[in-house]
Amino acid sequence: MLPYIEKCTDFMGSTAEYSESQIVLLGAPMDFTTSFRPGTRQGPQQIRSVSYGLEEYSFYLDKDLANYKYFDAGDVELPFGHVKESLKRIGQTMGQVLDDGKMPLVLGGEHLVSLPAIEEVAKRNKDLVLLHFDAHADLRENYLGEQLSHATVIRRAVDLVGGNNIYQLGIRSGTGEEFAYAKENTNIYVDQLLEPLSRVVPKIKNRPVYVTLDIDVVDPAFAPGTGTPEPGGCTAREIIEAVHMLKKLNVVGLDLVEVSPVYDQSERTALLAAKLVRELILQFGIKK
Repeated sequence: MLPYIEKCTDFMGSTAEYSESQIVLLGAPMDFTTSFRPGTRQGPQQIRSVSYGLEEYSFYLDKDLANYKYFDAGDVELPFGHVKESLKRIGQTMGQVLDDGKMPLVLGGEHLVSLPAIEEVAKRNKDLVLLHFDAHADLRENYLGEQLSHATVIRRAVDLVGGNNIYQLGIRSGTGEEFAYAKENTNIYVDQLLEPLSRVVPKIKNRPVYVTLDIDVVDPAFAPGTGTPEPGGCTAREIIEAVHMLKKLNVVGLDLVEVSPVYDQSERTALLAAKLVRELILQFGIKK
């Protein structure tokens, strides 16, 4: 049994058996450090709910979820307002999934939930690469006096894997200090996505890779349901294409964060997230 789990509605087509599954979905419904528009704690459940409006078949990949084993474990139970304890619980649950030989796919939640996930994967994979899709650099040393924040998550990840092992794509927002830090310490591609990704993938294809995807990398015209929307991003089609470009990588863990349903009555943000989850499962999963 996984620790701290509360079972919710499953993602479409998920199998009932954890032991038989190769990919495990974990919800991390936390938005305690959200600084602009709260609500991402509702993201994991909304992604699951709208998934049933999609087909299990992907014409892009010519694959069907019915042929894959994946398990939706539910959400990690988090004590409201307790950031460190919540991160600890996410990490412990993530560690169990990894120790059981499975690939975790975390649904957020604010971007800070990625930190314990990255930490647990880094413990078990030497020379880990972090592939970061986002509108924001998330490289502040602290935000409002706090070192643990959605605005500092990638700066904390530098401490875990080293900035030279972090590739940041789609970034179009941050402080001058963040951009200066990134130019010196990480591999940042400002306001660019597909073209640099096509060059990065061959460089890292033989290394373990963790993928963190903040939905606000997508332009708010296509994904308005997020806590800190930033105009000028990629299209829904482009982020789907970017996900497909990852197929040659040795991906050992993933997360998709910052879906905030309350700001999107149309549900198109959650629908895009659910579609990306489907493509990720089909791309990295193992057939029955």
